[in-house]
Amino acid sequence: MVGWLYWYFWIIVVPVEAIAGAVLLHGLIALPVWLIGSVMIAVMGTVNLMSARSYGEFEFWFASVKVAAIAAFILLGAAYLLGLGSSHPPGLRNLYAYGGFMPHGMLAVVSGLTTVFFLLTGAEITTIAAVESRDPARALNKLTTRVISRIMVFYIVSTLMVVIVVPWNRIVPGEAPFTHALNTMHFPSAGIVINVVILTAVLSCLNSAFYITSRVLFTLAANHDAPAWLVRLNGRQVPARSVLLGCAAGLVGILVATWSPGRVFAFLINASGALIVFVYMLTACAQIRLRRRLGGLTPPVRVWWFPWSSYATIGALIAVLISMVMSPTMATQLYVSLAALGLALAAYVVLAWRRRRSASRAASSSALPAANSIDPPITLPHQQTASGSVGE
Repeated sequence: MVGWLYWYFWIIVVPVEAIAGAVLLHGLIALPVWLIGSVMIAVMGTVNLMSARSYGEFEFWFASVKVAAIAAFILLGAAYLLGLGSSHPPGLRNLYAYGGFMPHGMLAVVSGLTTVFFLLTGAEITTIAAVESRDPARALNKLTTRVISRIMVFYIVSTLMVVIVVPWNRIVPGEAPFTHALNTMHFPSAGIVINVVILTAVLSCLNSAFYITSRVLFTLAANHDAPAWLVRLNGRQVPARSVLLGCAAGLVGILVATWSPGRVFAFLINASGALIVFVYMLTACAQIRLRRRLGGLTPPVRVWWFPWSSYATIGALIAVLISMVMSPTMATQLYVSLAALGLALAAYVVLAWRRRRSASRAASSSALPAANSIDPPITLPHQQTASGSVGE
């Protein structure tokens, strides 16, 4: 059930990111949005049809541009705060002026956490990519540590620079905060620079969405939770059919959005909504249950401060859901996501019932005891056959 919800979340990301990138490029080149979006999907789909290494190399360069841009922004912000190039540096005044720190109280902060949560979605890609490395456990430990440290440095520090440079009451909803901060620092061509970085981020997310949807759907098929014809690798050891299915979903989303731009884009955003919150919460519950079933055995990859970190994670995710209920704009996303969760649960109940029925028939027609087919063993053929080494 979690696998299908996770696939559903990222298959929605494909047309969402393609539309966002197409709209951004439409302001620079005189081509239709649907054509630009289709080309973006074709290019990223082709990259993911090559090999896992191709995905990793493209993602490396995309990430390098983002990291370089954020590092440059942090340095510019620090220089501005120290008075370099400005006769009246704000210092730390914007953190406590204009109504004080948290002028609208803690509820406003908690409501903002939902947006922050969705922006950080994708950090778990390391667990999927690590499977195709030479040493999955070592790669996972290394990649996870790097992701956490880079979020702390690049995300939190850069956001801190924005709120120090720009007063909170001058932030315009819908305007890129980095652009606003650079304009405040009188940085020339701030809009063009930020648009290039945003386009890189869009392509990076689109590239990752193709990678995730193809691997998750392949694993679902390998575990008999998706059609068996999806368990097929091409000559480069890539689940090509799953990648092409992602391309088809992206193209359909773009074409429909062309006919009804406002409603379709809003529906796609609402459809993803709280899905990733449910996925993370169920994954944390499954992790706790798995560790208990292992007994005294030590797993190859352990979570820090288990089990309290897992309980804290579940509590934090519940707080996110509560804040979504209290926010009128987020409540709609939660309700649409609950409908998707209910549909996935109903599908699992039906599938489990059919498997029990098949197992009972097999047991009654054979003298040998039937194997439990409700929870088939997880097999990852691409772990052994993938040509790329993402972890490296």
